[in-house]
Amino acid sequence: MNFQPILLEGTQVVLLPMQESHISGLAEAASDPAIFAYMTPLLHLSAVEQFVRQALDEQKAGLGIPYTVYDKQTDTFVGSTRLFDYSSANRHVEIGHTWYNPRVWRTRINTECKYLLLQHCFETLDLLRVQIKTDLRNERSQAAIMRLGAQKEGVLRQHRVLHDGFVRDTVMFSIIACEWPDVKLRLEGFLNQVRV
Repeated sequence: MNFQPILLEGTQVVLLPMQESHISGLAEAASDPAIFAYMTPLLHLSAVEQFVRQALDEQKAGLGIPYTVYDKQTDTFVGSTRLFDYSSANRHVEIGHTWYNPRVWRTRINTECKYLLLQHCFETLDLLRVQIKTDLRNERSQAAIMRLGAQKEGVLRQHRVLHDGFVRDTVMFSIIACEWPDVKLRLEGFLNQVRV
């Protein structure tokens, strides 16, 4: 399958293939320090510029597809997510580099984003595996990933040195192709409970 950026649209969310023209809107969405408790902060325009350019370089190399998350209800950018570490030979990818402005935490935004990405991965790209990982300390993120129906695979100990020098343990989750039909129904159930 052709691993190329395409727009993914849901009821409330549009995942727009990231562009440099999104930088100022992303900088506004990224202005709350609470977003970046477990990842490199993007609290200044220059940091957002670097984040976007690095993501677009990864896309040019065929390794990732970065998205800007657009909320149709408020007509604003509210975060970012990405497909990355793509392997066509092994038919897998990771969803990550995900962050949202706190005003959309605990709304349908994350569920709908994951639904659109997973549907694209399994139904269009015909992948076998999608993985998601997070910092072991980030219990909110772990709960959100498990709520999707992803399976916890284990902890990668002393896995990554963070921007502040902290050496983090990483919790690894995955969804595989045979699990997608059940995960899809689960996510559709959540989305149908929370109408826009």
